[in-house]
Amino acid sequence: MKEHKENAVISKATIDRLPLYYRYLKLSQEEGIEIISSDELGRKIGVTPEQIRKDLSAFGEFGKKGVGYYVRELTRNIGEILGLNRQWNIAIAGVGHLGWALANYANFSPQGFQLQAIFDIDPDKIGRYINEIEIFHIARIPEIIAARNIQIGIVTVPAEYAQDITTSYVEAGIKGIWNFAPIKLEVPTTVHVVSEDLSIGLSSMSYYLSRQLY
Repeated sequence: MKEHKENAVISKATIDRLPLYYRYLKLSQEEGIEIISSDELGRKIGVTPEQIRKDLSAFGEFGKKGVGYYVRELTRNIGEILGLNRQWNIAIAGVGHLGWALANYANFSPQGFQLQAIFDIDPDKIGRYINEIEIFHIARIPEIIAARNIQIGIVTVPAEYAQDITTSYVEAGIKGIWNFAPIKLEVPTTVHVVSEDLSIGLSSMSYYLSRQLY
C-alpha cells in the first residue's frame, strides 16, 4: 500500500473524490482496460486531469509519465487508502422505508461492508429478517454491537430519536456514524459522523430548476 506523504493534510474534497476514482477504475477493470490516463479518467467523472494528479500525489507516486495509470494497481491502491481492503461490520437502526432500502442495498458487500444487525422498536418487526439479517430491539444495541464487532452504525430513525440511538451506538463502542436524520448529532471527537440530509439535496435541486423557469 502507498502511504500518504508524512504530515500531509488531505482535504475533505480530495477524500470525497477518491470513491469516484475507485468506482470508475473498477468499471474500467471490468471492461478489460489495463491502462488509463488522467485525461480519460477525468472525462468519465467530470474532474480535470490536473485535479486527479494533484489528488493522487497527496498519497504518493502513481502511474508513469507518458503512459498513464495501471488500472488494476491504482484500483488496489485507492481501495487500500479508503480502507476497502478490509471488512467493516455495520448496523442499521430504524426499519422505515429508508432503513429497509439500505438493508436491501446489494453493493455494500462488494465494497467490504457487511450488514450484521438491524434495530427497531416496532414489536411487529422484531425477530423478522431482511436478507437473512435479524431485526433486534434497540435495547439490545450494546449486546449485539459487542458480540458482532460492529464498527459503523447507520441512523435512519426520525429526528427525535436520532441522538438517543447515536448515544447508544457510541456507548457500545461504535466509531463511525452514518446519519440520515435531519439533525446535528453530538458525539465525542473520537467518533466520525457523516450526515446525509436528503432534503438539502432536493432543496438545492429546486434552486437550480427554479432559476431555469425565469
